[in-house]
Amino acid sequence: MSVIVFLCGSLRPLRFNAFYRKVRKGIHAEVRREIESKENLIILAPLNFLFMKTVNDINFKGKRALIRVDFNVPLDKSFNVTDDNRIRATIPTLKKILADGGSLILMSHLGRPKEGPEGKYSLKHTIKTTEQLLGVPVKFASDCIGEEAFELSAALKPGEVLLLENLRFYNQEEKGDLAFAEKLSKHGDIYVNDAFGTAHRAHASTTIVAQFFKEKCAGYVMAAELDNAKKVIEKAAKPFTAIMGGAKISDKILIIEKLLDKVDHLIIGGGMSYTFFKALGGQIGKSLVEEDKLGLAKELIQKAKSKGVELHLPMDSIIADAFDANANTDISLNNGIKADWMGLDIGPQAREVFAKVIEDSKTILWNGPMGVFEMEKFEKGTKAVAEAVVRATGKGAFSLIGGGDSAAAVAKFGFEEKVSYVSTGGGALLEYFEGKVLPGVKALE
Repeated sequence: MSVIVFLCGSLRPLRFNAFYRKVRKGIHAEVRREIESKENLIILAPLNFLFMKTVNDINFKGKRALIRVDFNVPLDKSFNVTDDNRIRATIPTLKKILADGGSLILMSHLGRPKEGPEGKYSLKHTIKTTEQLLGVPVKFASDCIGEEAFELSAALKPGEVLLLENLRFYNQEEKGDLAFAEKLSKHGDIYVNDAFGTAHRAHASTTIVAQFFKEKCAGYVMAAELDNAKKVIEKAAKPFTAIMGGAKISDKILIIEKLLDKVDHLIIGGGMSYTFFKALGGQIGKSLVEEDKLGLAKELIQKAKSKGVELHLPMDSIIADAFDANANTDISLNNGIKADWMGLDIGPQAREVFAKVIEDSKTILWNGPMGVFEMEKFEKGTKAVAEAVVRATGKGAFSLIGGGDSAAAVAKFGFEEKVSYVSTGGGALLEYFEGKVLPGVKALE
């Protein structure tokens, strides 16, 4: 009998045959039966991704598409959208469905409402931006499972769009409530998930609702996120450099341990770096530190050494006498910060060393800033890293910016179009790299 071996992430078998053509055509059920009937079949690609349809596999003509989008966008005091990237990212998915002759029912969360509806978290604030980007009027239902919502969704004609009110106005959403998910499912004929940023949550709209649909698929954002993550984790060109920043080691411990098996260089910056320096016996003043993670920091240093990974810690910092945009500042080596001062950004020597490592890399994963980049006095380190990533990308490197603050920094400095890919999902991307199953992705299998 024949043995078919899939290369990780590529979905390309060693022999091109009828079986492979079935995969390419998306005949998922038949392919699965063949897999189950064969002994000694080796598949190195994750099955939930292998059998996940995308919007390209479905004709939406005459169908109502219930789409989980990520419209969790920042608003100003007048409730205007100040960063439309998440809405903009999903527009190609929405336009594809409309072009097919389908209609759209959009559902999302916004912010973290505590007890029921709160006006400041209403998704009605996103309508203007959505209409401008999509180019068609957007109807609005003030209750995602109210009578009005069901009347509007049932009456939608091809080409029309309905936005449901904030899902988290019901606590059943985050609880993954089955009955709530079933009610949501009544709005559509086909389920589409294009909200990668919430794919790590088993919420009603991201995971549970999928079981009520015969046809379900990923939108372009979801598919692109997974594809680009696979490029980094499975097909990384060498040298591979990971840049980890942010406040706490505890937030990144799992991904750091996974990356030590993949990368050639690991750059550590941001607040978490001071835990490493204290673990090594340095004086870090009032800098952020996780006292209960000093032993872990030492372990990570040893693991990196044993695996042949070059661990780069920032040798100096921009220090301040207060956590304040107008604080007095100085430059200090990180093993001798003054007692009443704190490190709030990497220093000039660290910027130079980090930039050289990054520019010599062929694959770059960046998650977390180098300092408090929101304050102008402490943005230089994060900006220097961003500029180095841009230069490396310009020389042919593949660069993935891992959502969250890293994405915000790239946007702040105007580099979004100068890197390979900016993820929309910080937490989801981290969990994917940690090797965890993402419920929102598995639900599309």
